[in-house]
Amino acid sequence: MDINVLLVDDEAVDLEWLRRRIAGSGLPFPLRVVGTANSGFNALKILEQERVDIILSDIRMPIMSGMEFARRAKEMNALAKIVFISGHEDFEYARKAIQLGASGYLLKPVEDRELYEMLHSLCEAVEREREQNRSASAVWSAVGEELLLRWLNDLASGSVESHVLENLRPLLRFGTVAALAEIDDVEWKTSQLDDKERHDQIYRLTSFIRNYVEDNMLGTFFRSEQTRCLILSSIPEGEFTEQLNGLLAAVNAHFPLTVTVGVGKSARDEVQLRESYRQAEAALRIKWLLGKNRVIAWNVVEWTPDGEPQPLPNVDGILDNMLRAILDYDLVAVDDCLEEVFDRRHASLTRKNEVYDLILRLTTKLHSDLRQMGENLYAILKWDAHQPVILFQFETVQDIKSWLRRRFYELSELLYVKKQRQKRKLIEEIVQYVERHIEQKITLKEVAAHFDFTPNYLGFLFKEETGTHFSDFLNERRMGRTCELLNDPTLRIYEIAERMGYKNIIYFNRQFKQIMQMTPGEYRKKNRI
Repeated sequence: MDINVLLVDDEAVDLEWLRRRIAGSGLPFPLRVVGTANSGFNALKILEQERVDIILSDIRMPIMSGMEFARRAKEMNALAKIVFISGHEDFEYARKAIQLGASGYLLKPVEDRELYEMLHSLCEAVEREREQNRSASAVWSAVGEELLLRWLNDLASGSVESHVLENLRPLLRFGTVAALAEIDDVEWKTSQLDDKERHDQIYRLTSFIRNYVEDNMLGTFFRSEQTRCLILSSIPEGEFTEQLNGLLAAVNAHFPLTVTVGVGKSARDEVQLRESYRQAEAALRIKWLLGKNRVIAWNVVEWTPDGEPQPLPNVDGILDNMLRAILDYDLVAVDDCLEEVFDRRHASLTRKNEVYDLILRLTTKLHSDLRQMGENLYAILKWDAHQPVILFQFETVQDIKSWLRRRFYELSELLYVKKQRQKRKLIEEIVQYVERHIEQKITLKEVAAHFDFTPNYLGFLFKEETGTHFSDFLNERRMGRTCELLNDPTLRIYEIAERMGYKNIIYFNRQFKQIMQMTPGEYRKKNRI
C-alpha cells in the first residue's frame, strides 16, 4: 500500500521544490504525493478526502499558521506524521511543534540528505505501525477473540480476562471506539438462495469488510455474529465516521446487500469500552427508525425534534381518509396518510411488535371497509394470505412504509382501472338501451330509472365519460334515426314524425330544420337517388 504524503506551503516555489525532491527521492518505499496545498484551509480539505500518512508543512503561513493547521490535522487523523519546515531557527517553534506531537522539524533551506533521512525514518514508522496493526488482528484471531466478544456481550459486570485486557491496553491507550457493522436485510434479500449460497454471500461480504478495515488501517476486526462484525479503532471519532462512510460506499459498489454501522463513544479503559460497545448496539437498534445503509453515531437522537415521543393519533380517522384517497386515486393523499400513521415521533414506532400490530390493524380495516363495497383487498393485490409475511422481515419502519406505499398505490390504480371499465361498460349499455328505444318517447329520467340511478348522477356520469350532455346525445341519435327513415320513400313524413314520437308535424319540421339546417322534405329531395 502506498505511503501518502501531503505538502503544505504558502510559497509556490518551495512547494514545487518539495514535490520534485520527493518524486525523485529513490527511497525504498511506495511514496506518493496525494496533494499540495498553499494554505492550511486547502490542506484540511485534502485531508477530508484522502488518507494521508505524512504531512510536510511550513510552520509560518498567513491566516492559519502551521501550528493551528497541525492541531486540526491531528484531530482529523491522529496517526498522521507531521514534519514542520521553517526558515526561522527558533527554539520556541520547535518546542511547540514537539508539544503538538510533531515527528520532526526541518530548517530552510532543507538539504536533500536531511529530507531523505527524515522521510526514510517516517516511512519506516508508518510501515511498522501497519505491521503492528496486522499483527494485532492476528493475535486476536488466535487468542482471546471469543473471550472478548463474550465479555462485551455479557450483561453482568464480570471482569475481563487478564490476557484479553493485555491485548486491549495498546488499543485503549489513545482511545478506542467500538463499531458494530451489520449486514442489512439478509433474511428477505437472500430468501431465494439456498443455505450454501446464502452462507457464501455473507462470507464474501464479511471478508471484504475485514480486508477493507485492515488495508485502510481502520482498526482491529472481529467477526461477532454471522451477519455482524466488530471494529475496534483508535482513529478519532470524526475521521473514523468518514472512513466508515467510505467502507459503506465500497460495499455498495461491490455487493447487492448493504451494511449499517453503529458507533460508540471513544473509550480509554475496559469499562468505557464495554459502554462504547453498548452504545454501538443501541445505535444499530435505532436503524429501525432512522434507516439503513448508514453510519449511526452513539449520540444521534434525531427521531423526534424535542426528544419526546408523541402518542399515536386517531388511526381509524386516518384510515378513513386513506380509503377515500385510494378510491379517489389520490396518490398524494395516500402518501400523506401513511406519513401521518408512520410519523417516527410516535412512541409506539420504537417497538416492533406494536408496529406489526398497527400494520395488521391497518390492513384489516381497509379489507373490512372494501368488503362493504363488494371488493376484496387480498384478492385485488393477490396476497396469498391475509398477512403479508414479507412485512415482518423488514428491518426498518421506512422499508415497511415504502412497501405499503407501493401496494396501496397499486390498489388505488387497480380500483381506478376497474371503476373506469365499469363506467365504460355502463355507458355502452346506456347507448345500447337508447338505440333499442330510440323510436319511443325516451327521457333521461326513464333511462336513469332503468339503470337504478338518479337522473342528476347519471347525467353527470354520462357527461364526464363522453363529454356530451345526455340530451344532446339523445337528440343526435333521434335525428340519425329520422334521417334513416327519410331515406325510405315508402314512408310519408307525417308517418315518420309519429313513429319518432312527434304528435305535432309542425314541431317536428321545426326541430328537424333547427338541427339539420333544412326541412325533412328538403333532406329527402337532396338524398334521393
